Amino acid sequence: MTAGRSRHAPWVIVLAGVAAALHVGKLPPALPALQLELGISLVQAGFLLALVQMGAMTLGLVAGLLADGVGLRRCMLAGLVLMTLAGLAGAWARGASDLLWLRAIEGVGVMLATVPAPSLLRRSVAPARLTRMLGIWSTFMPLGTALALLVGPLVIALAGWRAWWVLIAACSGAMAVWVARVVPPDVRAAVARVEQPTREAWHRRLLATLRVPGPWLAALSFSVYAAQWMAVIGFLPTLYQMSGWGGALGAVLTATVAAVNMIGNIAAGRLLHRGVGAQRLLWVGFGAMALGGWLAFGSATLDAPVLRYGGALLFSTVGGLIPGTLFGLAPRVAPGEHTIATTVGWMQQWSAIGQMAGPPVVAWVASTAGSWDWTWAVTGACCVAGAALAGLIARQLARPPAGA
Repeated sequence: MTAGRSRHAPWVIVLAGVAAALHVGKLPPALPALQLELGISLVQAGFLLALVQMGAMTLGLVAGLLADGVGLRRCMLAGLVLMTLAGLAGAWARGASDLLWLRAIEGVGVMLATVPAPSLLRRSVAPARLTRMLGIWSTFMPLGTALALLVGPLVIALAGWRAWWVLIAACSGAMAVWVARVVPPDVRAAVARVEQPTREAWHRRLLATLRVPGPWLAALSFSVYAAQWMAVIGFLPTLYQMSGWGGALGAVLTATVAAVNMIGNIAAGRLLHRGVGAQRLLWVGFGAMALGGWLAFGSATLDAPVLRYGGALLFSTVGGLIPGTLFGLAPRVAPGEHTIATTVGWMQQWSAIGQMAGPPVVAWVASTAGSWDWTWAVTGACCVAGAALAGLIARQLARPPAGA
C-alpha cells in the first residue's frame, strides 16, 4: 500500500490546487485593465467573474464521476493542461467574447484539477496523516485567491494584464509537469476496473452517491458556507472604500481577510486528527461567522471601522474550520472509497451554487435596505442553516455502517 506513495506527492497535489485557484482569482485585479483596453462592460465583467463558478455549478458531479472512472491523476493532469492552454490563448484575446468562452474552458479545467485531489491525497499519505493533509488541502482556494489579489496588481502595473495571464498559465503548466513526475500513476484504479468492473460504472457511482444523505448534507453545508464567504469577500473592497481604505490598502486588507481563512482550514485537519468532533468544529465555525458578519456589517459598528475589520478577520479565520472539516469528512460521508471523488465533486458543485447565489442576495438586501447594515442577517441565516446541517451530519456519522 505504501509502494505507490511519494514523500512529495501530497504537497504537489496541494500546489496543483493553488495553481487552479490562481486561475479563479486572476480576474478581479485585471478588470480595470480589461475594461480600459478591451472595452468590457460591467455586465460582461460580471459574466467573466461568474463563468468559472458556472462551470463548477454544472460540472462538479461530472468531474467527480470522470475522476473516479478514468483515473484521479489523469483527471488532474487534464485539468491543469486545459487551464494552461486556455490561459495562454486568453493572453491573445481581442475582445470580451474571446475571454468569455476561454474563461468557461478554464472553469472546466479548475474542476478537473481539484475534484480528484482528496482521493489522490488518500492514496498518497498514510491513514494517520490523512485528516491533517485534507485540512491543508482545503487552503488551496483562499491561498490562491490571496496570492492573486496581492501579486496581480503589481504584475499588471509593470507588464500588463496579458503578461499576468501568461504567468498564471505558466504556473499551471509547471504544475502539470510536476504532477506527472511526482504523483504515482493510476495503476490501482486500472486494476480495480478489471477486477470489479461494475463498481466503476458511472451510473452506479452516481446512484450510490446521491441515494445516501451524507454527500447531500456535506454539499449543502459547503453551499451555505461558500455563499456568505464569497459575498463578504466580494463586497469588502466597497466597504473599505467607504471607510477611506481604498486603493492598495484596500487590496491588502481584502487579501489578508481571504488569506487568514487558511488558519481555520489547517486547524480543522489537526483538530479532527486529535479527535475533536466534526459537529463541534462546524458549530464553532458557523457561530464565529455569524458573530463576525454582525461585527463587519451591523449598524452598531458603523463608526468603528477597525472593529468591523476585526469582525471580517474573525468571520474568515474561524469560519475556515468549516471547509477544512467538510473536506476531512468527505471520505467518511462518501458511500465507498470508489465514490470519494464523486462526493467531492458534488460538494464543490454546491459550493459553486452558494458562491453564485450569495453575492446577489446580499446585494439585493443592501439595495432594498439602502445600506449594508442588514448583510449580517443573510450571513446569520446561512449560519443557522449550517448549524442545523452539522447536527444532521453528526447524527449520520453516528449510525453504524450498512450491514454492520
